[in-house]
Amino acid sequence: MEEDVDGDLADLETLNYDDLDSVSKLQKTQRYTDIMQKVEEALVKGSDMSSHGIVLEDDPEYQLIVDCNALSVDIENEIVIIHNFIRDKYRPKFPELESLVHHPIDYARVVKKIGNEMDVTLVDLEGLLPSAIIMVVSVTASTTSGKPLPEEVLTKTNEACDRALALDSAKKKVLDFVESRMGFIAPNLSAIVGSAVAAKLMGTAGGLTSLAKMPACNVQLLGAKRKNLAGFSTATSQFRVGYVEQTEIFQTTPPSLRMRACRLLAAKSTLAARVDSTRGDPSGNTGRAFREEIRKKIEKWQEPPPAKQPKPLPVPDSEPKKKRGGRRLRKMKERYAITDMRKLANRMQFGIPEESSLGDGLGEGYGMLGQAGSGKLRVSMGQSKLAAKVAKKFKEKNYGSSGATSGLTSSLAFTPVQGIELSNPQAHAHQLGGGTQSTYFSETGTFSKIKRI
Repeated sequence: MEEDVDGDLADLETLNYDDLDSVSKLQKTQRYTDIMQKVEEALVKGSDMSSHGIVLEDDPEYQLIVDCNALSVDIENEIVIIHNFIRDKYRPKFPELESLVHHPIDYARVVKKIGNEMDVTLVDLEGLLPSAIIMVVSVTASTTSGKPLPEEVLTKTNEACDRALALDSAKKKVLDFVESRMGFIAPNLSAIVGSAVAAKLMGTAGGLTSLAKMPACNVQLLGAKRKNLAGFSTATSQFRVGYVEQTEIFQTTPPSLRMRACRLLAAKSTLAARVDSTRGDPSGNTGRAFREEIRKKIEKWQEPPPAKQPKPLPVPDSEPKKKRGGRRLRKMKERYAITDMRKLANRMQFGIPEESSLGDGLGEGYGMLGQAGSGKLRVSMGQSKLAAKVAKKFKEKNYGSSGATSGLTSSLAFTPVQGIELSNPQAHAHQLGGGTQSTYFSETGTFSKIKRI
């Protein structure tokens, strides 16, 4: 395929661009003349329903449709070649026009309409281009650096424009014929996207078989044009959508869902084309089922989300829940257990007013604290196992002073458990080992001095 492209480019390079007949040769071929004659006769005669019972590949009308699809592709290529010819000839007159008008047929119409006129404001372009593009073309033409064309070059340019417009009308005639026969050739595809769009898809793809072999992502882009926004925002423009945007389903879909609908249409159109290429369902019921499925999906997308229901409380179960047990749990319960003092503070005795921190019932109440005996807020409390363990742990540590005896040394040690404890400072001193410790760190030891002889 690359070799063919290189060969075509080499042929284009050797062409004489001054002669239109050496560039555009399709209209003078016998194949073009024969197919266009058959198409005109078929359009006049109408569809022959008697041949619908034979095999699709043997039907002469189907062969004509396949030839029409191939011819429409050739016509498009020919229009592109003529468009390049027109651009090269008209560039000295209006070099900025090709960047403003991208479509070849629109470009040919505008060139034919303007001609050698230097003041574009005098030329009525209404109906050929959108009003925004007309305004941009007029402003650009007033500042262009182009010069009027010679009469000979202008004649060749107008002739090329006429040929491009004639090819475009021939292509429309071919597509009209294919569209009129799409109900027989591709009934399922026509049921989804319509006859007109189905004919354009088949014509651009090169036939029903080629369309069936194409992935859905490429079917979505068939017929997509490069849009000139003339400097306006691209936020609201539909990009990367081809002939599928001309379908009724796409046009009736809300703009926020159109891209999703386009992808869905392309996927179902590919499936329908594969069914039609094998003549799996000539009645078109599969295509109608696909269309109904697409319609239901789009309606489902537009439904509001379901309202959030309040979550009910779980049903209380009477069975006791599994609780953790063991040494760790017992320790934790003992650590966070409510004390006897707090139990008394939380309890009130009947008929006896409780004492409070501010008096007269104000402040924090003391409950039954101090009501048992002497009236003092005092509770005799036994030592818990955890407190006993902590006391033992701190007792093992040495809270006494260091082994050094000085005037600041005290025999009293303060412990968090037992308060002030009397300890023997010398009890730890004798545990220091002898040898290096006794000589290096003794209070009476001095440095040794060795006399040399």
